[in-house]
Amino acid sequence: MKQKPNNAWTLKPGKMTLSELRAVWAAPGPLTLAAEAYPVIEASAATVQAIVAKGDAAYGINTGFGILAKTRIPDEKLEQLQRNLILSHSVGTGELLSDGVTRLVMLMKIGSLARGYSGVRPLIIDTLIALYNAGIMPAIPAKGSVGASGDLAPLSHMTLAMLGVGEVRVHGELMQAADALKAAGIAPVVLAAKEGLALINGTQVSNALALHGLFMTERLLEAGMVAGSLSLDAAKGSDAPFDARVHEVRGQPGQIAAASIYRQLVSNSAIRASHLEGDERVQDPYSLRCQPQVMGACMDVIANAARTLLIEANAVTDNPLIFSDADSGLAQIVSGGNFHAEPVAFAADSLALAIAEIGGLSERRIALLIDATLSGLPPFLVRDPGVNSGFMIAHVTAAALASENKSLAHPASVDSLPTSANQEDHVSMATFAARRLDDMAHNTAVIVGIELLAAAQGIDFHRPLKTSPHLEHVHSQLRQKVPFFDADRFFAPDIEAAKQMVLKGELSASCKSLFTPLHP
Repeated sequence: MKQKPNNAWTLKPGKMTLSELRAVWAAPGPLTLAAEAYPVIEASAATVQAIVAKGDAAYGINTGFGILAKTRIPDEKLEQLQRNLILSHSVGTGELLSDGVTRLVMLMKIGSLARGYSGVRPLIIDTLIALYNAGIMPAIPAKGSVGASGDLAPLSHMTLAMLGVGEVRVHGELMQAADALKAAGIAPVVLAAKEGLALINGTQVSNALALHGLFMTERLLEAGMVAGSLSLDAAKGSDAPFDARVHEVRGQPGQIAAASIYRQLVSNSAIRASHLEGDERVQDPYSLRCQPQVMGACMDVIANAARTLLIEANAVTDNPLIFSDADSGLAQIVSGGNFHAEPVAFAADSLALAIAEIGGLSERRIALLIDATLSGLPPFLVRDPGVNSGFMIAHVTAAALASENKSLAHPASVDSLPTSANQEDHVSMATFAARRLDDMAHNTAVIVGIELLAAAQGIDFHRPLKTSPHLEHVHSQLRQKVPFFDADRFFAPDIEAAKQMVLKGELSASCKSLFTPLHP
C-alpha cells in the first residue's frame, strides 16, 4: 500500500506494512485498490458463477451454513440466502467500535477479498472502498464474537451498511445507512452467491482490535521508559545498571535495545553527576535498576505480537477458499479453517502481559518516590506534609488500576465454548482477548501519567540542578499543562492531562529518534 502525495492510499493486497496500518488507525485518507488486483478478483468471481451454473453443491455457495451445510439451496434463493445470512448474523451488542478500529476492519477486509481467493465480484470490494472514502463507518457493536468461525456478528454489522440496512456513523454522528449511502451516491449491493459468507467470515475485527491494542502498547512502552528515566533522576538513582556490557552478556535483544534507550534518555544529567561521589547507596530497588530487563522483555513481546498481527492483516481468512490453476484453468473449492483466530488471541494475550507489566513497574516507582525513606524526597512529594496529602491517594489510584490489570491480563485464549450445535466446537475468544486491551491500556496510561507527575515533582525538588536534556524537555512539556504541586488541589484534572500525554505519544515526541527503530 503506497501513499501518494495527495494523501490517497493505493492498496496492494498482501503487502501492507505496520506503518501503513498505524496511519490508517490514526487518521482517514482516500483509498484506491491497485489495478493489478482486479483480474484475479474477476477470475475468482467467475469460478463461483461457474459452480452455480453447473449445479454442483459447494459449501457457502449453494448450501446452508455451519451445521446446516448439508442443506442444498435452490439457485433462485441464493441471493436471499446471502441476505438472510447477514440479517440473521447481525446480533452484536455493546459499544460501537471506534472509527480508527472500523477503518482497520474495512481496510483488512478489502485487502483480504482483493487477493482473489474469496469469489466475490469487484463490485463488492469497490462498494467497501466507496464507503471507506466517504467516511461512512458501519456501526459495529464490539461484543458478540468468539473469534471462530471468524468474527461473524461484527462483520455482519459491517456488511449491513453495504446493503443500506441499519446504522452508520458519519463525522461522528449516527444515521441510517440508507440515508448515508444515498447522500454519498453509493448504491446498496445485492449479494450474489458466496459473497455474504466471504464478507463475514474472517478475523478482521479481532485483528483490528488487536492492532489498536498494539499501537497503544507501543505508546505505553515509550512513555513508561521516559517516565521511568525521570523517576530514576528524581530518586537520585544510578545509571550504572544500564551499562551496555551488562546486557550484552545476557543477549536478550529487547533488553539490549532498552538499555541503550535508557542510557541516552538520562545522558548528561546534572542531577546524576551530583551524586556520583559519596553516595552511600550500593544498589537501587528493582523498579529502577531492572528497567531494561523488564521493559526489554515487554519490547520483545510487543515485537512478536506485531509480527503475528501484520501477517494476519495481510491474510485471507474466510472460508471456503477458491484456488485456481493458471495452466489448466481448473479451480478447486477448499473448506478450511483460516477463520480460527488463535494466532490473534495469543498475540493479544501476550500484549495484555506487556501492558500489565508496564503499569505494574510504573506503580512500584510511584510507591518508591512517595516514600521518603527510599527516595530522599519530601513525604508524598509535597511541602508541609500532614497539612497536605500530596500524592498519597494518587498512588492508591495507580495501585487499584495495576491490580485491575492483573485480572484483565488472564489469558482469554485458554477459554472456549462450543457453538453452532457443536460444529464449531473450539473457538479462540480472540475478539475479547483483543478488545480488553483498550481498557488495560487506559489503566496503564493513568498509572504512567501519575508516575510522570510524581517524577516531575521530584525533579523540581532538586532544583537548581537539572536532569538530562531529553528529560528536561519532557518536564517542560508537562509543566506547560500541569503546574508544580505546591499544595493540595483538585488533582484529577492533572492526572487526566498526564494520561492524555501518554496516550497521544507526547512524552516520547521530543526524543522520537530513540524509539524509531522499534516501529518497523
